Amino acid sequence: MTDSASKPPFGPPLFNIVLLNPEIPNNTGNIGRTAAALGCRLHIVHPIGFDMDEKARRRAGLDYWHLVDCREHASWEAFLASERPARLWLFTARTEATYFSATFQRGDYLLFGKESSGVGPDVTEWVERTFGAGHAVSIPMPATDGVRSLNLATAVAIAAYEGLRQVSR
Repeated sequence: MTDSASKPPFGPPLFNIVLLNPEIPNNTGNIGRTAAALGCRLHIVHPIGFDMDEKARRRAGLDYWHLVDCREHASWEAFLASERPARLWLFTARTEATYFSATFQRGDYLLFGKESSGVGPDVTEWVERTFGAGHAVSIPMPATDGVRSLNLATAVAIAAYEGLRQVSR
């Protein structure tokens, strides 16, 4: 399910951005732009809430998509089988730990769940069992009255640019 037709050759990614079951095409498009700008690889794990064919991308104005190193995976299990991440960080609103405590390394996987509900408890448990509880992190929102979460594209940008800051020291 890898999308590689007419794409330039890509080198090792700065980070691997993983979207588990994204629902909103505009968020995925914005995340693709961030991934291209930073030299990250974007992993889209199905099922997703929109069409990813070329016609749909053109209609959404994603004329830069050929610059995105994007790999699609049929399922979470297929993603794990093909990628076997050595280091992964889950970004979730369901933890007290913040990304301030994370130490990112080049090539890390940054995992984000779907816009409406994040990742399921099975994925959270897998992350904690495989990498430790400290690998489930949140982006703090000190003024949370009425705000349950950040936009997915915003959260990805915050995480990826913090990672860039850390590895560029």
